[in-house]
Amino acid sequence: MKDEESGNRLGSYLRARRELVSPAQAGLPPGGNRRVPGLRREEVALLAGISPDYYLRLERGRDKNPSPQVLESLARVLQLDDIERTYLLGLAAARPRAPRRRRPEHVPPRVHELLAHLQIPAFVEGRAFDVLASNPMAIALSPRLRPGLNRLRSLFLDPEEQAFHQDWTKAAADFVAALRTTIGDDTDNPRFVELVGELALSSQRFRTLWARHDVRSLDGGTITVNHPVVGELRLHRDKLPIDDVILVVYYPDKDSDSDEKLRLLAALSHTESPGAAHDGPAGDPRPKTP
Repeated sequence: MKDEESGNRLGSYLRARRELVSPAQAGLPPGGNRRVPGLRREEVALLAGISPDYYLRLERGRDKNPSPQVLESLARVLQLDDIERTYLLGLAAARPRAPRRRRPEHVPPRVHELLAHLQIPAFVEGRAFDVLASNPMAIALSPRLRPGLNRLRSLFLDPEEQAFHQDWTKAAADFVAALRTTIGDDTDNPRFVELVGELALSSQRFRTLWARHDVRSLDGGTITVNHPVVGELRLHRDKLPIDDVILVVYYPDKDSDSDEKLRLLAALSHTESPGAAHDGPAGDPRPKTP
């Protein structure tokens, strides 16, 4: 996480976002001979009503205390949505903090009981998308949902997981943006540093998406996946916070084609061992190589 290590997260975010806004989107003539993607620094400053010198200081980290009014103007010029705007305001408000005491992520016993009773795919994930526990239906849906694996690592490095998602391009962008949102100012967390470092070295697509500085919430939604046994499934996703972990459930519309296919998958999963819903390695959330 080179930009985070530099201590200039605000400037890195401003630079990444202005490169994604075209002159036409900002209401400016395209002009010729543009040497930078997106808007120039002076164009952002003009549209935000601040001096080019002041904006340059913000991007280079020489001024880390812009007023809320300035940030609101920049959010408008950079066409940020509500989540991105909140993220921008949070970057400016960040202050040096004492090192955090990090507890190992742990699945409460009652959640294991819940997983055992649910008849739909359900699993527990940590902040870095490590799978901590899962039920047989989740593993029947995707073997990459076994405890000890990492969902981002599977998404970018496992061809079977890429084929599983009907719209892998969107899924990849959403997961990376959600990871950056989750990290927030916890940039020195060893698990985040390890995961981002591994994926940045192994995947060009991850490097490209990470450099965009997208932020997004990945809570409720609907996905379509290609299951190798039962075919196409359209499933809703909900994420429910429980203590320090997240319970994720997938379910179809009642009496739909996907509902029928999921019932078939449930019948097939009964042949699997019932002991699938368990923690990953204690104190070691790192994914195992598939």
